[in-house]
Amino acid sequence: MLLFGHRFIPSESFYHITTIDAISKTPPSSKVFLEFSEDNLDIIQHLAKNSVEFVLSVENIRELIYASSLEASYILVQKEIAKSAQNIAESYLFDAKILVSLEDENQIEEMAMLNLDGVLFPSAIIR
Repeated sequence: MLLFGHRFIPSESFYHITTIDAISKTPPSSKVFLEFSEDNLDIIQHLAKNSVEFVLSVENIRELIYASSLEASYILVQKEIAKSAQNIAESYLFDAKILVSLEDENQIEEMAMLNLDGVLFPSAIIR
């Protein structure tokens, strides 16, 4: 299981961006974070075209499918759809890893029991 932003597990950070120009303000080879939105399609396509690893936060299964097709490296889903998202990712052999955002490290075990690829704590996202 991947753990991003856990208080005693070293991990990479994700830089929250809202424009293509913001990518140039991130360190070289950094990973970025953004929410799925039609308004962000130009950014998402730019990231994929330039082989920049990114987390795409989605709200539902439809957006999960879009995120995979748009070449997201990681897909952040709500806890409520996590198990379904992981099953779909495994069934369709997604390249992306499925992540769930957690505030409480006591929920790691619950996410592990759902066979999720990983969890993301808020401290992993640099705004």
